Amino acid sequence: MKFSIGGSLKLAFRPWVEGLENIPAEGPAILASNHLSFSDSFFLPAVLDRKVTFIAKAEYFTSPGVKGRLTAAFFKGVGQLPVDRSGARGAGEAAIKSGIEVIERGELFGIYPEGTRSPDGRLYRGKPGGLARVALATGAPVIPVAMIDTEKIQPPGKVVPKLMRPGIRIGKPLDFSRYHGMDGDRFILRSVTDEVMYEIMKLSGQEYVDIYATAAKRQIADAEKAAAKAEKAEKAEKAEKAEKADGKAE
Repeated sequence: MKFSIGGSLKLAFRPWVEGLENIPAEGPAILASNHLSFSDSFFLPAVLDRKVTFIAKAEYFTSPGVKGRLTAAFFKGVGQLPVDRSGARGAGEAAIKSGIEVIERGELFGIYPEGTRSPDGRLYRGKPGGLARVALATGAPVIPVAMIDTEKIQPPGKVVPKLMRPGIRIGKPLDFSRYHGMDGDRFILRSVTDEVMYEIMKLSGQEYVDIYATAAKRQIADAEKAAAKAEKAEKAEKAEKAEKADGKAE
């Protein structure tokens, strides 16, 4: 996959990279990145010599039929790890367990602290679960990563990508070993997550919004529904007025 998809991505899009020297040649590390596009999980591994393991919902690996098998093969090939979200605490606990296993193998674990893609290109509050708990449970360094302009290449809902150069900035590793074993303290988890998000903000230059991206998506969806409802009511009112005017004319 690195030679086929990775090579094709680099040839077609020519992504620029800063800070490659911050990725260790060997040993475990957590790559914590902002999340602008579906393609983030392909561009970042494409520019690295080492494999990066991300997490993905288990449904991608269990769909039936030929299409399902091809999808599963594709996600396995690009380093995605299936996470079963059906447990008592859902994807969170599964993601943490998977991340710890990757780190214990001495590999690179990729995670998006925002938990979902940014709905508008801004940087949102990081969730304190997966990233901080994996870092504190393993002692692995956290490397902040900023994806630049990938949302312009393939915005949500767009199938055909736009040919343009995205960028990747890789920051210096952050050491949280002073908190090792304190992954049960929610204040420490919040502090670690906020420190990582601050570094990502500096690297990306994004505007920071102190709410979760999932909440922002709900707000946007609610606003769109309200606008659609208002538009429908306005059209109905105009139609009613037109009908009354026609009746008077008769």
